[in-house]
Amino acid sequence: MPKPSRRRKRGAGGDGDDDDDKIRKRPAASVLTSLDVNDAPRLELPLFQLNGDPRPDDEEEEEVTGGGGSSAAEAAAAAASGQSPHQQRRLWVKDRSRAWWEQCSSADYPEADFRAAFRMGRATFAVLCDALGAAVAKEDTALRAAIPVRQRVAVCVWRLATGEPLRLVSKRFGLGISTCHKLVLEVCAAIRNLLMPRFLRWPDAGAADAFKARFLADSGVPGVVGAIYTTHIPIIAPKVSVAAYFNRRHTERNHKTSYSITLQGVVGPDGAFTDVCIGWPGSMPDDQVLDRSALQQRAAAGMMAGSWVVGGASFPLTDWLLAPYAHPNLTWAQHAFNEKVADLRRVAVDAFARLKGRWACLQKRTEVKLQDLPVVLGACCVLHNICESRGEEMDPALRCDLADDETLPENPVRSDSAAKARDDIAHNLLHSGRAGTKFF
Repeated sequence: MPKPSRRRKRGAGGDGDDDDDKIRKRPAASVLTSLDVNDAPRLELPLFQLNGDPRPDDEEEEEVTGGGGSSAAEAAAAAASGQSPHQQRRLWVKDRSRAWWEQCSSADYPEADFRAAFRMGRATFAVLCDALGAAVAKEDTALRAAIPVRQRVAVCVWRLATGEPLRLVSKRFGLGISTCHKLVLEVCAAIRNLLMPRFLRWPDAGAADAFKARFLADSGVPGVVGAIYTTHIPIIAPKVSVAAYFNRRHTERNHKTSYSITLQGVVGPDGAFTDVCIGWPGSMPDDQVLDRSALQQRAAAGMMAGSWVVGGASFPLTDWLLAPYAHPNLTWAQHAFNEKVADLRRVAVDAFARLKGRWACLQKRTEVKLQDLPVVLGACCVLHNICESRGEEMDPALRCDLADDETLPENPVRSDSAAKARDDIAHNLLHSGRAGTKFF
């Protein structure tokens, strides 16, 4: 005997018909929100009106109670304020102390302590914030208030000055680690885009003549507009092209595997940078970095005619770059010339020593990615020029002793006319009484 079917047929009458009619008469929003195991009344979620039909007036004013939903009074208060209870968002933020930064930004904080922390005085810091304000400022949102411009700039400057890891920067300023990292990159990019064209540029004709006069008065060598030097910035071993960034000379001297990128710069008589070339691998010698620089392109275009840039023994002698004699058995005139070149080059060496001492992040391996590092290094050079132009004194204890090895180029003399000009300068120095006596 077949078992009776438990499925209720349509149109069979009973309570099923009434329930079906109720469901068909109710809108889609009520049907979707009422499908619950416990069938407990709860607040209906707002849905898109797909058909464009308005909801019945009696449903809009329906009182909702129980089931963990909001009371009628709470719903009315939310409606009066223009907000729905379901539109309120909560953001969890870790509570961090900002006591140190609030103390530094207070008016009674000692100027010496502020200078020790940020490598510049309050006046220079204020000028920096005013120049970057439009580029780094953010607007408040519904979730949180924006970080002030002064704090954004302070995070970047303190990170560059101390070289401390991001976790310590986070504790100092009461911000998240990822937020601090983002602020450093944003402020450095703003410094490069806005301030580098103003504070780090090649001298024009008038400034070049002034540089030549100052170098001539100090050394007796005519036509010098700057001194060039190359330093290495340590980095973490990259994931690609590891051999290209391997620094063999630093590894042999320190007995520790070292990787680096190069920072080559030209410095004027006032100790400020006029040209920089950043980011080439540390295994590349100085002459190859020079060949790939914008300075070499400027010289190839004839823009260096009548001017000298003084370099060390790791640079070749060209029509515009004046290098010392590197062969053995030098004459008195050649000794005297090398002595003067060393004095001129010391301007660049001292500038790089102050650069690395003022911005300690250049002395240690950084957490910044390799592709972002040139922006950070360029910002350090711009900040160096700003401090130099405003007379910011650096603590002598912060001075960094440079340890950059020099490798002689394969072709130390690239121009016969430059070799003759160098001989003439050496002869004039010796017979004009400007040679000195260190070589005797």
